[in-house]
Amino acid sequence: MQSTVATRLQKHRAGLRASGLRPVQIWVLDTKNNDFANECRRQSLTLREDSQEAETLSWLGAAADTEGWE
Repeated sequence: MQSTVATRLQKHRAGLRASGLRPVQIWVLDTKNNDFANECRRQSLTLREDSQEAETLSWLGAAADTEGWE
């Protein structure tokens, strides 16, 4: 007899819980919303001249492992 998707999911989640894990739900902005790109652009522009942001980006660029990227 084949197990249903719900049964398999229940078993999977039980295994994760047995391993000491627990589920966490995170709500994020809807990327399909028409205003999403505009809000991203607005927030990015507010950081354009921020010295701390430039310092952080510089550090991330130096720390990033980009070997093999094209």
